[in-house]
Amino acid sequence: MSNLALPAFNARTLGLMFIAGFFATIAFDLWGQVISPALGFANLSPHGLAKSLFGRLGLPNNDFAGYFMHFYLVGLVGYPVGWLFIFSPIWTRIVGHTHWFIPATIYGIGIFIFAIGGITAIAGLPLFLGFTGITWVALAGHTLYGIVLVAVLQIIDRD
Repeated sequence: MSNLALPAFNARTLGLMFIAGFFATIAFDLWGQVISPALGFANLSPHGLAKSLFGRLGLPNNDFAGYFMHFYLVGLVGYPVGWLFIFSPIWTRIVGHTHWFIPATIYGIGIFIFAIGGITAIAGLPLFLGFTGITWVALAGHTLYGIVLVAVLQIIDRD
């Protein structure tokens, strides 16, 4: 496991996760809830997916729970943990050091597959939301999230 170059689990890493996750989530929501609808494309409702998942699991599924899951648990914690402690170390181990943009883009596509291909199925929604307009807006949004997440980490981590 030491060969995977995991980051230290400390206050600095937590801070990096929260800051990068914050900006990435803002970019995702700005795209999906402002820019995309303004261009005539679908409007994303990620808190709605979280609400559906909670309801399917028999948990409270009100608006607060949906927004809390989307913004805090996924945007600030879950996806940054996935990048820092899972995807990036494995990428580096298998592929080696590359420009950050390539793995960040692939990570964004991966979280799209996880969320829209996997979580939707668990939540009882159509796989990939039936490949409607929202699917493609979500693909762009998750890809943007991955790119912004890693870009912010790169900007902060410059020495």
